[in-house]
Amino acid sequence: MLSALRWLSDLANTYFVGLVLVASATALIRPGAYTWIAPYISPLLGVIMLGMGLTLQPGDFRRLAERPRDVAIGAVAQWVVMPVAAYALTIALSLPPELAIGVVLVGAAPGGTASNVMAYLGKGDVALSVAITTVTTLAAPLVMPAWVVVLAGEQLQVGFMDLFVNILQIVFIPVVFGFALRLALDRYAPSAAEVGLDVFPLVSVVTIVAIVAAVVGLNVDTILGAGVAAVSAVVLHNAIGLGTGYGTGRLAGMSPDRVRTTTFEVGLQNSGLAAALALSFFSPAAALPPALFSVWHNITGPLLASYFSRGEDAAVGTAPADD
Repeated sequence: MLSALRWLSDLANTYFVGLVLVASATALIRPGAYTWIAPYISPLLGVIMLGMGLTLQPGDFRRLAERPRDVAIGAVAQWVVMPVAAYALTIALSLPPELAIGVVLVGAAPGGTASNVMAYLGKGDVALSVAITTVTTLAAPLVMPAWVVVLAGEQLQVGFMDLFVNILQIVFIPVVFGFALRLALDRYAPSAAEVGLDVFPLVSVVTIVAIVAAVVGLNVDTILGAGVAAVSAVVLHNAIGLGTGYGTGRLAGMSPDRVRTTTFEVGLQNSGLAAALALSFFSPAAALPPALFSVWHNITGPLLASYFSRGEDAAVGTAPADD
């Protein structure tokens, strides 16, 4: 049974992009097959964050103290680059207000677990990746609404506290609960912990596919009418994040593996959280950029990880930096 779950999880991760594309195409043709999922997106995302909490261990938090410099650089780069780039793109591309809010939400979102996977596949520093993702995720209830209020304040019908409470419920509480559950399982039922770690990657893939398909189904008319602008914003936003993350790592004198990690941490966002907030507080159209970002960064991420894994960027790396 356990081996079967592992096999299914590996299969789902391998064909994740294909599953998203197939589900999205189906949603364009038969939107009603997925739109019923929309009211459940926030709790579904909470399940994903619970799974992330289950992957955390005390050692991950100790790494925050062991390498504060690189963790701080990666987190600050993401917190600054992605929101500012998002806002600049909404102006440069003259995006409609609803799509603009969606792009800003993506920019203000914390790192996603995809960055951890890509750091592993791309021969990055996985421990550093987990540390940065943990910091940005736990800080999301404060950082994300602050950026959204600053960048999209004139278009908001909700305040800082509304966003803060919602993100706290969707992200912080499930992650902390998952971490506490992992501690208890490791101590009293290690076999159950192992099963959980095998099951949740599969649950995460299925859930993200369902969220993206639901958002696409809710935005058929918007996709046909303003899809080019939204796609352009997403592609450019992701490229800016990856490029700036790579440049930041190099300028900071990080070792090649940490440069790769910073690249993924800055460029890959928790677009599922952005989509959930868009549907909760704004409109289905605002959830379109996060849904597109989820598809796109799961294309560029593996491609870049494959490039990194061949070591073709090692020549431009620098000597390891002190923590």
